[in-house]
Amino acid sequence: MPESAQKVFEPVTPSAEALQAAIELHRLHLAGAPGGRRLRLPYADLRNVELPGADLSEADLTGTRLAGAALRGARLREATLYGAELDDADLRDANLDRADLRGARLRGANLSGATLAGCDLRAGRIALQDRAGGFRLLDYGERGAGLSHAVMTGADLAGARFSEAPADLRDADLTDAILTGARAANIRLDGADLTGADVGGADLSGASLKRAVLTRVNLGAAGIEDADLSGALMAPPPIMYVDDQALDDLIDRHEAFCDSQGASGAALRAAGVDFRPIRRLPQRRLSGLACPNSIFFRMDLRGVALQGADLTGCDFRGADLRQADLRGARLIGGQFTRADLRGARLGPLKIGEDRYLRTDMSQASLRGADLREARGFRVRLLEADLAGARTAGADLREAEY
Repeated sequence: MPESAQKVFEPVTPSAEALQAAIELHRLHLAGAPGGRRLRLPYADLRNVELPGADLSEADLTGTRLAGAALRGARLREATLYGAELDDADLRDANLDRADLRGARLRGANLSGATLAGCDLRAGRIALQDRAGGFRLLDYGERGAGLSHAVMTGADLAGARFSEAPADLRDADLTDAILTGARAANIRLDGADLTGADVGGADLSGASLKRAVLTRVNLGAAGIEDADLSGALMAPPPIMYVDDQALDDLIDRHEAFCDSQGASGAALRAAGVDFRPIRRLPQRRLSGLACPNSIFFRMDLRGVALQGADLTGCDFRGADLRQADLRGARLIGGQFTRADLRGARLGPLKIGEDRYLRTDMSQASLRGADLREARGFRVRLLEADLAGARTAGADLREAEY
């Protein structure tokens, strides 16, 4: 039970002017400036308040009513939101790292693209003391629905703790998350990264785990009856072979083929290759590589040359593609969730007099990808998902959306 819950229950509902004044004092507090004061509004009624982008880090919002609040892009790092009502709140792209969300109601809240690394989302209740009736439980209506309908698509939940899981965690980062004993039947975890997550005793029956990353996850300790694990990524093999040939040797031969303009070596053409055993491919010269539906998950691909490559449907989630040369590459339907494409070359590749091959990222998922300073002149992005992608300074002139 938080300390504030032991005090006499005296809710405060500030006026718009008083709220803005308190936020300004909180800004000074965060900056360490004279006269600053931490924002403390426990149990206040702030339903439907509009504070997009506000910095409420470390604020005490215990039991505060924030249903329907517009908090997109707000900073709530290490904020105390114990028992808060956040139903239908807009928290897209908000920063809730290490926030205390125990017992918070998030029914219908939208946290797509938000970061909640290390936050506590376990169950909790608040007992309040009022002068009339002594202690009573704070109750904002229907209980037990705190996370059941929250949308956390693409959210960063690394190290978060759950007792109940949200309904939609597609493409979320759940690295090292703790879901021990969590109620998560029929949950949507398609494309989620559960590397190292603790799912002991969790109910994942009927869950959709298509393309989920399950490295270092003990599914044997969870209930997974009727779960869909199609395309899920387990730990990579120690060595990858293609037609009885070691992948390392095939890559060396392909690079020799590129360097000699076909005079030596051999081009690598194979579908569904798991490149993860290579671990690092920075600065390698692999133009024209033809490996559709292959896996490059979280790989170091800085500065790699992949001009004109056919990498349709490949998994580049979390990969480091800074300064990579992807001119003219076929990347249709590729998975680039949280990939780092800063400074990548995504423009057209000249293949002859007045002939150019455009980079094609149609239908690619670029959720939360970093495209800052990328050079994407005329890149094809038809039906691509760019939710939460950072594009500051990117050259996307004449890009085809």
